[in-house]
Amino acid sequence: MFQQELARTGHKLFVIRGHYIRLIILIGIGVAYLVGKPGPFANEQANCVWFWTGFAVAAAGALFRMYTNGHAANGTSSRVKVAAEAAELNTTGAYSLVRNPLYVGRILNFTGLAMLTGSPAYAMLIYFASVLVYERISAYEEEFLIREFGDAHTAWAKDVPALMPRFHGYVKPKYPMWWRRLLWREYKKVFQFGTALFFYYWAWHHFDVEWMEGQTAVLYAYGALIAVRLFIEAIRAGGFFKDMR
Repeated sequence: MFQQELARTGHKLFVIRGHYIRLIILIGIGVAYLVGKPGPFANEQANCVWFWTGFAVAAAGALFRMYTNGHAANGTSSRVKVAAEAAELNTTGAYSLVRNPLYVGRILNFTGLAMLTGSPAYAMLIYFASVLVYERISAYEEEFLIREFGDAHTAWAKDVPALMPRFHGYVKPKYPMWWRRLLWREYKKVFQFGTALFFYYWAWHHFDVEWMEGQTAVLYAYGALIAVRLFIEAIRAGGFFKDMR
């Protein structure tokens, strides 16, 4: 009964999971404004270390997701929001280390983004909230996979942990890296990461327009990121990703 309740809650969270990163960034901008600096310390060097640690955690989560999505079977690990789907059971690559590598990547990514606000309290809140959310989403997806794949899922899940990756038993990915699918699945997340960095940086300086006008490198970098996003959206509208699932 407890497992079923987790799964029911997980399905509701599954449907809205795409909004979490937007909420974390939006609240994070307000947190960064209140903190007013990239770290919680009085020492500038210590704050620099905090910032780059947060950046590394967020980037590690994003890269782990990219690796997972790039090697996953088509018709699995998709961007579908209504209900879980799986054309086959992924058990190799990242899936040989942890059953839910995309959610491990998300937890790391969200925690790193929260750290980048400069607030340890916000980072801890987002970490624990993310674990709770994705634990329940994982329970929902596990129910679906058990129904679909039965004994094959049981044999795989017996040795592979759900959310805490193991450091042994790695199996080479069944499929080669598919760069076009990786781009389709992850380009929005990369843009959101860059957007968070831009607005956190500006929020630390209390949205001073005159100060930002002097940050030409930052403005050009974010402008380039917007241009890349628009280009990808254009080729997407032209059917470049039409066979992606």
